[in-house]
Amino acid sequence: MSYSKVHKSQSKARILASATELFCRYGFEKVSIAKIMKLARMTHGAFYAHFESKEALFNASILETFQRSRVARLAKGPFSVRHLTALVTNYLNLLALKERNIPGPETILFNEIGSERVEIKKLYEQAYQHMKAALGKRITALARLNKLPFEANPDMIGEKSRAIMASMIGAVAIARSITDEQEQQRVLMAGQKQILTILGIQDADLDQASSEACV
Repeated sequence: MSYSKVHKSQSKARILASATELFCRYGFEKVSIAKIMKLARMTHGAFYAHFESKEALFNASILETFQRSRVARLAKGPFSVRHLTALVTNYLNLLALKERNIPGPETILFNEIGSERVEIKKLYEQAYQHMKAALGKRITALARLNKLPFEANPDMIGEKSRAIMASMIGAVAIARSITDEQEQQRVLMAGQKQILTILGIQDADLDQASSEACV
């Protein structure tokens, strides 16, 4: 591989990393190509050597974050209730959303709620469906192994997956819109407990799983 190809690959990766960080912090509409290239420490004109448009970059950002996110780990991790609950409830850890170095696709979902742009709405729906499907497959597998207190009924699993997604996205969207940190945590904990209840985890097990998810 020639130096030029290596350099081009590295430059593209820098742009993608900068864009992902900004999209997750501020959302698609508030991020310009100029801001992305400034963070990447590259000239504005270099952008189009790697991406056709900001929309194309946004699409690449979602795909890249999915590949290395906890959604991907959800499909590869051990078949245990503890693993599942830690993954789904950790979406609600606002501190992680603010401070983690590698943002996940759920962060982009939170930022793009209600977008009127056709391209973004399409990407949003694809991301939502991807996350819901991954969650449903894991719940189904655990139910068939009798590790969850309900049968692996496709309709029931679908409803539980939707309810969990609604709790995850809704709770974080509310928490991110208010400034009172104590109330933020109350909202997040309420969402966490609702998710664990949907999965059939009660009392001491629910409190333990919630605490582990927030570490």
